[in-house]
Amino acid sequence: MSTTKKTVTLLGAGTQGARLAYMWSRQGYPVSLIDKSSKQLELAGEKIEALQKEGGFLGSAEGQWSNVTRALSDELKSAILKSWLVVECVPESLSLKRAVVEELDQLAGPETIIASNSSSYTITEILGGLKTKYPDRFVSLHSYWPPETSAIEIMGSGNTRPDIISLLKTETKAHGFEPFHVRNLSTGYIYNRIWAAIKRETLFALEEGVATPEEIDGIFKAVLKTPKGPCEQMDVVGLDVVLDIENHYAEVRPGLPEEPRTYLQKMVAQGKLGVKSGSGFFKYGDVKE
Repeated sequence: MSTTKKTVTLLGAGTQGARLAYMWSRQGYPVSLIDKSSKQLELAGEKIEALQKEGGFLGSAEGQWSNVTRALSDELKSAILKSWLVVECVPESLSLKRAVVEELDQLAGPETIIASNSSSYTITEILGGLKTKYPDRFVSLHSYWPPETSAIEIMGSGNTRPDIISLLKTETKAHGFEPFHVRNLSTGYIYNRIWAAIKRETLFALEEGVATPEEIDGIFKAVLKTPKGPCEQMDVVGLDVVLDIENHYAEVRPGLPEEPRTYLQKMVAQGKLGVKSGSGFFKYGDVKE
């Protein structure tokens, strides 16, 4: 590592924060996991410990795990002062992420990289309107479901220093990720843009009455040999969340068809949110997680 500081600090101890803490603890370097909820930190600790005991996901690093320090938000400043990288993993609210990033910018020195794990908002959108002290050290660092899905997407803003991208590519790979550099500003990064097109056409086909959810998922799995089809995947994510994402795409990409969003709006209005509500495209028992 080319920095004198060794700690990675993760802000937000939800599912993604816990899984990222597991990944970043791989090489034995310190990891700090910060959250405002002591209960959430306790649950995250149990998840991290379980993943470390399994160990098989990251193979050769088994036995090298560092302890993950879990702390409440009032210890954020002391954690940041020891960190070369701080990653926000807070809920997908643009106003919340802006507030968090602004606070991190005030607390962290110029050598500390500040990253967002957001799936919906680019670092450029999050920084919009903020007066940051060091605008060249911000980056999007988006992961999916580590460690099972090891892909991580690295995307800078127009101001991000090139050496930050190089360092993150090296360090994420060393910690068991498979890094992909998003070379230009892209809402949805790489994979989610492709996935968005699949979701949109699925919803369009349903709205037009071309096929049922069962038939769409059936042919999708038959051709691509995937365990889940797009309707099942959307049910697991939550149709209200899918709708929020689609609305955001429509805001930044004028001209997207309205029919897919209208179809989703009707389902959400009926309380059909997917797995979490018991029904969506399928009944809860029909969706295998």
